[in-house]
Amino acid sequence: MAAELEAEVPAFDRGLLECSAEEIAAKWLQASELQKEVYQHLAYYVPKIYCRGPNPAPQREDMLAQHVLLGPMEWYLCGEDPAFGFPKLEQANKPSHLCGRVFKVGEPTYSCRDCAVDPTCVLCMECFLGSIHREHRYRMTTSGGGGFCDCGDTEAWKEGPYCQKHELNTSETAEEEDPLVHLPEDMVARAYNIFAITFKYAVDILTWEKENELPGLEMIEKNDTYYCMLFNDEVHTYEQVIYTLQKAVNCTQKEAIGFATTVDRDGRRSVRYGDFQYCDQAKSVIVRNTSRQTKPLKVQVMHSSIVAHQSFGLKLLTWLGSVIGYSDGLRRILCQVGLQEGPDGENSSLVDKLMLYDSKLWKGARNVYHQLFMSSLLMDLKYKKLFAIRFARNYERLQSDFMKDDHDREFSIADLSIQIFTVPSLARMLITEENLMTTIIKTFMDHLRHRDIQGRFQFERYTALQAFKFRRVQSLILDLKYVLISKPTEWSEDLRHKFLEGFDAFLELLKCMQGMDPITRQVGQHIEMEPEWEAAFTLQMKLTLVISMMQDWCALDEKVLIEAYKKCLTVLMQCHSGFTDGEQPIVLSMCGHSVETIRYCVSQEKVSIHLPVSRLLAGLHVLLSKTEVAYKFPELLPLSELSPPMLIEHPLRCLVLCAQVHAGMWRRNGFSLVNQIYYYHNVKCRREMFDKDIVMLQTGVSMMDPNHFLMIMLSRFELYQIFSTPDYGKRFSTENTNKDVVQQNNTLIEEMLYLIIMIVGERFSPGIGQVNATDEIKREIIHQLSIRPMAHSELVKALPEDENRETGMESVIEEVACFKKPGLTGRGLYELKPECTKNFNLYFYHFSRAEQSKAEEAQRKLKRQNREDTALPPPALPPFCPLFASLINILQSDVMLCIMGTILQWAVEHNGYAWSESMLQRVLHLIGMALQEEKQHLENLSEENVVTFTFTQKISRPGEAPNNSPSILAMLETLQNAPHLEVHKDMIRWILKTFNTIKKLRESSSTSPVAETEGNVMEESSRDKDKAERKRKAEIARLRREKIMAQMSEMQRHFINENKELFQQTLEELDTSASGVHDNSPVISDAKLTALGPEQTRVAEHRQVVMCILCQEEQEVKVDSRAMVLAAFIQRSTVLSKNRNRIIPDPEKYDPLFMHPDLSCGTHTGSCGHIMHAHCWQRYFDAVQAKEQRRQQRLRVHTSYDVENGEFLCPLCECLSNTVIPLLPPPRVLFNRLDFSGQPNLSQWIKTISLQMKARYLLRDEDHSSNSSEKMDQLQLPEGFRPDYKPKNPYSESIKEMLTTFGTATYKVGLKVHPNEEDPRVPIMCWGSCAYTIQTIERILADEDKPLFGHLPCRQDDCLKSLTRFAAAHWTVSSLSAVQGHFCTLLASLVPNEKNENLPCILDIDMFHLLVSLVLSFPAIHCQDFSGVSLGTGDLHLFHLVTMAHIIQILLTSSTEENGMDQEDTSSEEEVAVLTLYKFLCQCTGSALKEVSSGWHLWRNLKAGIMPFLRCSALFFHYLNGVPAPSELQVNGANQFERLCSYLSLPNNLTCLFQENSEILNTLVESWCSSNEVKRYLEGKRHAISYARESNKLIDLPDDYSCLINQASNFSCPKSGGDKSRAPTLCLVCGTMLCSQSYCCQTELEGEDVGACTAHTYTCGSGVGIFLRVRECQVLFLAGKTKGCFYPPPYLDDYGETDQGLRRGNPLHLCKERFKKIQKLWQQHSITEEIGHAQEANQTLVGIDWQHL
Repeated sequence: MAAELEAEVPAFDRGLLECSAEEIAAKWLQASELQKEVYQHLAYYVPKIYCRGPNPAPQREDMLAQHVLLGPMEWYLCGEDPAFGFPKLEQANKPSHLCGRVFKVGEPTYSCRDCAVDPTCVLCMECFLGSIHREHRYRMTTSGGGGFCDCGDTEAWKEGPYCQKHELNTSETAEEEDPLVHLPEDMVARAYNIFAITFKYAVDILTWEKENELPGLEMIEKNDTYYCMLFNDEVHTYEQVIYTLQKAVNCTQKEAIGFATTVDRDGRRSVRYGDFQYCDQAKSVIVRNTSRQTKPLKVQVMHSSIVAHQSFGLKLLTWLGSVIGYSDGLRRILCQVGLQEGPDGENSSLVDKLMLYDSKLWKGARNVYHQLFMSSLLMDLKYKKLFAIRFARNYERLQSDFMKDDHDREFSIADLSIQIFTVPSLARMLITEENLMTTIIKTFMDHLRHRDIQGRFQFERYTALQAFKFRRVQSLILDLKYVLISKPTEWSEDLRHKFLEGFDAFLELLKCMQGMDPITRQVGQHIEMEPEWEAAFTLQMKLTLVISMMQDWCALDEKVLIEAYKKCLTVLMQCHSGFTDGEQPIVLSMCGHSVETIRYCVSQEKVSIHLPVSRLLAGLHVLLSKTEVAYKFPELLPLSELSPPMLIEHPLRCLVLCAQVHAGMWRRNGFSLVNQIYYYHNVKCRREMFDKDIVMLQTGVSMMDPNHFLMIMLSRFELYQIFSTPDYGKRFSTENTNKDVVQQNNTLIEEMLYLIIMIVGERFSPGIGQVNATDEIKREIIHQLSIRPMAHSELVKALPEDENRETGMESVIEEVACFKKPGLTGRGLYELKPECTKNFNLYFYHFSRAEQSKAEEAQRKLKRQNREDTALPPPALPPFCPLFASLINILQSDVMLCIMGTILQWAVEHNGYAWSESMLQRVLHLIGMALQEEKQHLENLSEENVVTFTFTQKISRPGEAPNNSPSILAMLETLQNAPHLEVHKDMIRWILKTFNTIKKLRESSSTSPVAETEGNVMEESSRDKDKAERKRKAEIARLRREKIMAQMSEMQRHFINENKELFQQTLEELDTSASGVHDNSPVISDAKLTALGPEQTRVAEHRQVVMCILCQEEQEVKVDSRAMVLAAFIQRSTVLSKNRNRIIPDPEKYDPLFMHPDLSCGTHTGSCGHIMHAHCWQRYFDAVQAKEQRRQQRLRVHTSYDVENGEFLCPLCECLSNTVIPLLPPPRVLFNRLDFSGQPNLSQWIKTISLQMKARYLLRDEDHSSNSSEKMDQLQLPEGFRPDYKPKNPYSESIKEMLTTFGTATYKVGLKVHPNEEDPRVPIMCWGSCAYTIQTIERILADEDKPLFGHLPCRQDDCLKSLTRFAAAHWTVSSLSAVQGHFCTLLASLVPNEKNENLPCILDIDMFHLLVSLVLSFPAIHCQDFSGVSLGTGDLHLFHLVTMAHIIQILLTSSTEENGMDQEDTSSEEEVAVLTLYKFLCQCTGSALKEVSSGWHLWRNLKAGIMPFLRCSALFFHYLNGVPAPSELQVNGANQFERLCSYLSLPNNLTCLFQENSEILNTLVESWCSSNEVKRYLEGKRHAISYARESNKLIDLPDDYSCLINQASNFSCPKSGGDKSRAPTLCLVCGTMLCSQSYCCQTELEGEDVGACTAHTYTCGSGVGIFLRVRECQVLFLAGKTKGCFYPPPYLDDYGETDQGLRRGNPLHLCKERFKKIQKLWQQHSITEEIGHAQEANQTLVGIDWQHL
């Protein structure tokens, strides 16, 4: 098929290139009918250029279109060559003072919280950095694409509207001059012509609906070529589309993914090209395949010429957008053309046509024309206004189109409302001229059609589809919010009129919500189906801000406020008109008062939580008080008509409902009710729900007799019976009623008292109490912080936001709290200042139950710490505003006193009644409130006022005649000494004390002020009594404690005596185990410690006894005992890599014998240090495997470890492991035979070894050939060499098995091959892992500036010791000849022989890896040598040899530029020696080396370069031979170098090595320098690593996070041409930006599709990666395909918190310490372990498909 298609694509006409734009333009200028000419030209050429084959060729098409189609238009427009014409226009044009930059997806946008008029006013990064706002409190977000920068718009900013760049463009000329004056007249005419034609052409072709013919563009010849065009929808998933396409047009999965990606991005894509029938067949398959679950995908078969013209139409719109950028005049002309009414009257202009066709266009086309509208209509202030009017008139139609359209809002023209409605002047104009408010609300109501009989909204089940539609409808509320967001300063009559009209519409909306979703209590059985409640609450939440803003608007104008109040009251009356139907009136009487009300039981009738009309009225009522309208114009207000009982009825029912739910009476109504109550109190809704209900009750109480109010309240709470009948409570408890009922009643009484506390105490809203808005916020913060210290984000969440997403917290937080900075983890916290605790109110109305008890506990604890009494008295409150002043009388009303008295009475006779302590606590609180109130009244008393609040007198009076109950005061005094009320004592004492103070105040106000002193005396004395009492109690407690302690120690002694021998044993064990841990600290005299060689310090061997964590048995580590093992984890690593691009081509054939010094990929071994028996571990691992197999059959979930790869979790600490290391005694002791005196020097030793090696080669060759006898004769075996000797393996079977196990695991992981224990590369990998692990640990210690010894955590110490001993013992289980062969090859790289050719040159060998491999493979040769040379001698000579090679390496590669650092003139012997050596090197290399005169530099470079090697060697020999480190190396001292040399038996002057052995070394150095590679390096033809290698670090991150966001927004996906990446992700190891989590960048890895990040980890981190997801501000750890976790980012805001997901938008800055912590995890190879722990702790992480990221 492909071949056919290729044939069909014709090479394009040469004729096309010969068109001359200039000639065509000239022809057009002459034409009489320009439109016909242009159309003919387009009809002929467009199909020749566009859509010539199955796959689009955008580069070719654009080039031809520019040449043949757009070129003539540009010539025609300019009247000359556009290359000159456009720049001229640009010069003549005044640059705009508006920025107007349209945001790309993911670009950073900034909004100033201090100056922006509303949160939608944003700046682009460039403008922001040049503006005054960067010094203010700003918010940073990433754009969803589509908005534009508001820089230069004076209506958007309270101050600083211009950045430095745009400030220059604000000229003094008149704002409203016509931009056309700057253009020549003939050009204006030409521009009109060409714009009108091209714009009309584009609009016609885009809104064309016939599939087979064209508007006025008929072609000459018509071929049968069609496209099968697939369109995007938001219903089908990627997977469905890909699957369907593979079936329909039989393409590969890759192609299908390509199609799907384009469809998703551009909105459509042709999936087949050919004749009609061929395309139609594909269409039917797609439709059939996708119509099963949902509506089918939209597919059209379109003629290729239509597609061609549509492609060009879009190209034209883009072209128009760029042309008008040259000149404001051209922009103005295009706007005129676009908004000109067409011949068909209303809605016939081109702009209208496009807008109304919006929902039928595909995504790509919408984006293009929206961009054009933004750069033309919205950038021209005059036409912006005209466009706004067109938009408002079509608002209803556009919104209904949007409801039916399935694309997201950002692709809909309806989204432009945010650009228009948020401009204050436009919004005002649209309200007054187009009645916009009413339009929006009416449109909204039209879309919510479902009503019940009473006309209230009724919602269907909240299915996904419902939710989707409902979300669409909510966008209308957003529009309403935008319109209201900026409040008017002056009101015209028109604005008043239209606003009130809108207010009427709004009341209609609220009226439909009043009483919706009513509920009835379920009795008997549980509710069967949860009723729908979410939709109603979603609606309420969305409207909350609008309701608040409506009230704010009303508050700004007195006339509007009065009218709105009346209207709202009328609507409320209508809602209540059926209020008393069918409910009998009853009379309640108590304490000599009676009131008439209706019989109504919340627990039996219907009740609704939605009462927006009542709540709006409550809000307006407070405004009457706040704006003082109530006092200025009382005659205009209907206050006298108000019926308080009617006002309070519904809010009271709502609060009673909450109380009953809390008392457990509505349990059978299920979760929907619980959720509704939760949201009713929740911070998102409470402002316009719960808070307003309290206000409405306060309004009611302030207008009626408080006794009447309380009786109605008792009746609604269904408690009237209990309090109105004397002794009802006693009967109640003796009748043995159902316990539940008693409990319920108690809770209801508590709730009712709580409600009274709230009605009296909540006066912190401006208008109710005499406070301002900041007092209200301060109080909220104080109460939040009195629960516990909180982070900034928690506080913000707990405070209500206004329409600008502000809580007002920052302005007051400093006054009430102190900020504590965070440490390495955690976040910064605010703590309450101690002086604010006096404002704490235990019954604060926004506390949830849990918060209340936490706060109570915290505050009492604080008081105990400060040695104060634990009473939490009510705080002093601000006075009420006059409108609410009478409310306070509720505290001294008869019914209230009766309620208090009754409850106190129950408490006094506490056995006879059912009562609860929290009931009493609330009564005490109320009494306290009343006393505080009276005290304040007295203190603020002016001369002529009489205090009407006489609570103290009322509580001193005893009860009336028949039952003569004692006075409240008397009962309190009784209770003060009641033993069952310890907790409340302090509070009662506080009440009595306050009572006395008030009494004194009253007397002093009536008599002379002498009395006060007495009062104080009395108080003092009572205080002293208190103190004495306390002291006595404390003393008793102390004696009691001492007695108990004595008893305990006696018992302990007794126990130890009985179990003596047991304890003895434990103590001994403690001794041995202590020495077992510190096996590197035996006591040795302070003689010089030497780690290797014949002089090696002898160390007495310690018994090492360890315990298995699985069976708890102890065992000594011995050669012949059962093996003990450590859990270990081997991983490949590139942490030290200096070259990440090197990949092993074929692991099966790769030879790892020599490690290149760029350490491109090493094998690291780590361990958690927990020890097990080998057989216990085997059993444990088998069990894990079996469990895994069982689990696989049951359910396919990943675990955090991969059993197939041998992974398991350490049974003790759950650390990820994939093998075990055997514990061994020091292995060298086993192979070391007696040594005679007179050890050979280096030259002799090398000669001997060379002979032995030669003999081995001959013997090996001789095995293969037959004529052995004469060979054998030539061969003289060196003395004492027995090549046929096979050493006996000293280890037990189980240890041998473990040696093999760990060796094979290292080989498998390190080379990524299948395990094979016979492979000769196994020992190499083991030595390599040992060397690499030591190198990483040395680097970590060096980077942290820690000394070499004594500072490793014991798990690393154990791991290194075991690893080194294992590597030294592994040769005993490998093939002897293979290990000998490795030794010979390794040595040959330093001591050349004729056998081993083409070995790497000295520059390409990592010397430490070489040293470890040589030393550890040497015993395999040495075991056959019986000449008496000790193993130690060999070690020493090998070490010296490698050290010298390293010195040469360093001198060859050191870049010795002689900088003028102060050198000592006197050359020390070291410097002279180094210089001599360097000169010798110059001779060897044929003087290609740079001349160096200063020995000082050379010596300094050499010391610095060789340090890491010496440190690594010291660690290696320390663990190998067990010689303890000298104490000087355990601290950071000055002369570390000398100390290391002495420990490693090297001369301090390293060059002496060369002088001592000069005979053999001169030849060796010459041979090293003679290699070709060395010559190439010195000639500059290749690169070599220089020493000391720098430590790798993670990349440098910018301090300000927005730099990263900007970088990411400029990053396009590398695969889908220039498309913005959705999830740009930064690799923190190498700094590459990747396009993560998307189909476009998936690649195949080991037969699986993986995302960009996973693929990158394999090249960059050999499977492990650390990434920063820039849009989410989240760190991502990946290891392999199935492991990953998220980690907190190193970026914090000013409050010490991370912002994952950038939800809060506070500016973020790099926290260096946290970044260092991530870096340390990486350097220590702990990433995989971190992921393992995270996945174990959080099971949801395991289910994520990490490989697709």
